[in-house]
Amino acid sequence: MGPENGTQVTRFVLLGFPSSSTLKLLLLLGLTVTYLVTATGNLLIIGLSWFDRRLHTQMYFFLRNLSFLELVLVSVVVPKMIVVLLTGDHTISFASCIIQSYLYFLLGTTDFFLLAVMSLDRYLAICRPLHYETLMSGQVCSQLVLASWLCGFLWVLSPTVLMASLPFCGPNDIDHFFCDSWPLLSLSCGDTRLLELVAFLLSTSVLLGSLALTSVSYACILATVLRAPTAAERRKAFSTCVSHLSVVVIVYGSSIFLYIRLSEAQSMLLNKGVSILGCIVTPLLNPFIFSLRNDTVKQALRDALRWDRPTAARRL
Repeated sequence: MGPENGTQVTRFVLLGFPSSSTLKLLLLLGLTVTYLVTATGNLLIIGLSWFDRRLHTQMYFFLRNLSFLELVLVSVVVPKMIVVLLTGDHTISFASCIIQSYLYFLLGTTDFFLLAVMSLDRYLAICRPLHYETLMSGQVCSQLVLASWLCGFLWVLSPTVLMASLPFCGPNDIDHFFCDSWPLLSLSCGDTRLLELVAFLLSTSVLLGSLALTSVSYACILATVLRAPTAAERRKAFSTCVSHLSVVVIVYGSSIFLYIRLSEAQSMLLNKGVSILGCIVTPLLNPFIFSLRNDTVKQALRDALRWDRPTAARRL
């Protein structure tokens, strides 16, 4: 039973979990394994790109920041889900819910900006190779990453402030496994039209704007690659973009899919499914996408795994 009208809700109840004990156990095991693999994979990418000198390039600098972002993103959502399944306590405080929602959309927005920056980096590397080192110096790369985080912070700030100021009189049941914005808005007993308009304009602008920059970059890359004189040169040029392009397709595809709203029940079911793809599956796949398709990363990993063999050989 939710709070009575006129009483501000202080806690929400997350209902997006199965009721069956068997399904809960399977979900708990799946989430735990997924989180550990995701954290290990992204930490491995961060460590390799930080310590291996062969990976001290602009592309791997951006990849390291992307892995850090994905690691934080999955940590914002999954640990709370694991706690709910372990303890059976589905409640979350109002403040924690607003903070979780803000961090989720901050990281998602920053992800769009960072992917756009990475596409620009690939464009300059392939289409402007003679000017690449000058245009993408270490200082410029750091400034672009900082700008991505700053834009994400500012982009999501005003909708979050508006949401936190809304009255929530009850009920307090969120039909989701974390504090997504749309289920939260449906619980407010105040006028949400301004917030919905602001959120729509901001989310549409960042989604379409970053997608436009990414699309233009890859259109220019494709045109340049097709003009390469030999098939070997075309494969080499495009192979550096395949991993990033795969992540772009997953991230933007899932985000655009969220705008498809059928009936209310279907819409909520789709939101939960696509949210799982965005905040759990994508961070899990990123390390494998970038490492399995990249010979330099694979060689760095092999060298890291056998770093102590020469020492052991000398001891013998």
